[in-house]
Amino acid sequence: MGSLIDGGETDPRPQGAAGAFHRAGLEQAREPAPSALRFPDGAHFRIEIPSVEGPRVLEAVLDAAQEHDIVVNRVSQGSGAMLLKEVELRDMAALGAEAGLEVSLFVGPREGWGTGAHARSPDGASQAGQLRGTEQLAYAVEDVLRAVEAGIRGFLVADLGLLSILNEMKEAGELPTSCVWKVSVMMAPSNPAALRVLERLGAGTVNVPSDVTTAQLAELRTASSLPLDLYVESPDGLGGVVRGNESAALVAAGAPMYVKFGLRNARPLYPAGEQLVAEASAIARAKVHRAAVALEWIRRLAPELRQSAPAAEGLAVPLPPTGATLPAG
Repeated sequence: MGSLIDGGETDPRPQGAAGAFHRAGLEQAREPAPSALRFPDGAHFRIEIPSVEGPRVLEAVLDAAQEHDIVVNRVSQGSGAMLLKEVELRDMAALGAEAGLEVSLFVGPREGWGTGAHARSPDGASQAGQLRGTEQLAYAVEDVLRAVEAGIRGFLVADLGLLSILNEMKEAGELPTSCVWKVSVMMAPSNPAALRVLERLGAGTVNVPSDVTTAQLAELRTASSLPLDLYVESPDGLGGVVRGNESAALVAAGAPMYVKFGLRNARPLYPAGEQLVAEASAIARAKVHRAAVALEWIRRLAPELRQSAPAAEGLAVPLPPTGATLPAG
């Protein structure tokens, strides 16, 4: 883009980094062709704040979003719905419904918290989010049913078997059609073939590795139209990448995309509880700040990219109960 010069004329020469590179005889790396896919409302991206571990932390997110004048489209939680009281589930559903944002809760049981040692060993850590045997699988299904009764419609899934069971239950009418299964980063596909497998099993959105390049992101995008979830800043346990300034390029290559903000140098929160509420709230507010900064980068570098508004089509916005055990919507 050119800039104004004396006399009000537009200078046709490239400005900013492009202009500096041109003068220095340098060539910037080419970005992949932009994705032509969009969310149902026509938007390129949505903002997600993860590790929102209960109603009080969700309130902190909503307060920070208002303070920074930004829209948060989705919050997710990692400790699991099973660790929240039913009144807390209903409170999160009510807050999400009022704000028009998706509330996605991790399905509680997991192998890493069970009595077995394998998932807590160095070689077995990759299986920590899976479900051990039919006992944990049954608890996971009940965890989803319990949260659905409270109005929750979004769920984080880290086990292939559970994903297939939940999708079959939805197809059979045993779970609301508005439920969205969000594949956890613990099961992130690193290649297009794996992404297609998750799509066939009923995934609604899929976390991809936080260190993915724009070229790799474009490869994933060509394989599926599913929304992709990407940590543009990830906690230390997921590599600690800090790339909010790249958000525009990442969205262009991967749209439709949930742009997700973890926080480097923050303590792990799972399983969260009363002893961590103040810290979890402070961490959540810092993530909203990171999101506000990234949105400034997007407006600076690619103002044509559009974010979804609250309650946009396709969001698993909670539906607080009105008396029915399993609402149809």
